[in-house]
Amino acid sequence: MKLAVVGGGSTYTPELIDGFARLRETLPLTELVLVDPAAERLDLVGGLARRIFARQGHGGRIVTTSDLDAGVDGADAVLLQLRVGGQAARERDETWPLECGCVGQETTGAGGLAKALRTVPVVLDIAERVRRANPDAWIIDFTNPVGIVTRALLQAGHRAVGLCNVAIGFQRKFAALLDVAPADVHLDHVGLNHLTWETGVRLGGPEGENVLPRLLADHGDAIADDLRLPRSLVDRLGVVPSYYLRYFYAHDAVVEELRTKPSRAAEVAAMEKRLLEMYGDPALDEKPELLAKRGGAFYSEAAVDLAASLLGGGGSPYQVVNTHNNGTLPFLPDDAVIEVQAAVGPGGASPLPVAPLDPLYAGLVANVTAYEELALEAALRGGRDRVFKALLAHPLVGQYGYADGLTDRLIAHNREHLAWA
Repeated sequence: MKLAVVGGGSTYTPELIDGFARLRETLPLTELVLVDPAAERLDLVGGLARRIFARQGHGGRIVTTSDLDAGVDGADAVLLQLRVGGQAARERDETWPLECGCVGQETTGAGGLAKALRTVPVVLDIAERVRRANPDAWIIDFTNPVGIVTRALLQAGHRAVGLCNVAIGFQRKFAALLDVAPADVHLDHVGLNHLTWETGVRLGGPEGENVLPRLLADHGDAIADDLRLPRSLVDRLGVVPSYYLRYFYAHDAVVEELRTKPSRAAEVAAMEKRLLEMYGDPALDEKPELLAKRGGAFYSEAAVDLAASLLGGGGSPYQVVNTHNNGTLPFLPDDAVIEVQAAVGPGGASPLPVAPLDPLYAGLVANVTAYEELALEAALRGGRDRVFKALLAHPLVGQYGYADGLTDRLIAHNREHLAWA
């Protein structure tokens, strides 16, 4: 079994490698190819990856290459974890929206649109090359904004499933609070990528007992603290929102906070510098503790589970993924991409039935879905007017003066990545 990771030079990659090594019975890889144009980073990451495999007794071969076509040739699955423009582009995404009083964040709001415009054309080019190399290969997209990128891939007819680590993070936290095994926790997880709510927490499977009310009663303070939202709000909602909902539920407070501290991109860039120095140590043969602060917790477990199910049915029968709506949420188009529990196997992902969504959540989901449709149109066809319309439709922008100003800033900061600009 061959798997290729595009963006293999990422400092995230040792987390992924550790999962592949530990969970080799679930996903028996014989060859893993790390693809990245950044040769120096790739050498450092690749060296550590081989040492991790050796330490844990994994017999698979690890190959590093900057040649995309060679890397994906014959791959059964290709995992995308690229960042077009690197941390420098992320830094801009997180700062210029603040000039207009809007959230600066790399996946949500104006920053997320900028990332989508840079990323969608690159991902579609990669996917076409994967299809030429192996039409049956699965593409697992971890590249943000996952919902928009996955919709672009599916719209173009690719065998693709989107993946995010938010759900598995909640599953692990709730399992620890309940003192049960993570596999015993099934989430009623519903919404869009980075716009989701846990409307139920069930023990044993989709039909199991819903212990969410007990979880909130006994551990509401800890859950609210993790979300950085008031306990009173979580109690009034009666559900657990993704921590990305803070950008919507406390927008103005978040903007003020972001204006007064270094960007997350700056923090990550400093962390990456230190991580790469550590990766270059030939004595290091495990993922360092510092990597946990980089983000992407439990990413490897989620990726292994999904790849195993798609490639042979060996993963969990139900997983939270990004895939076509196909009537699951009746107020959305069938071709919208939603993030829900799905039955996953070699034939792909089929969403499980979802209880009717409260209007409090359905309205926001419908609004952001409309934005995502306009964002994808702008990414595929370009043009200032399409960018403006996408921003005007976004609930975190919404006013024409903001949309105009943000459009100009977005184009100015991303001209090198936009063929039409």
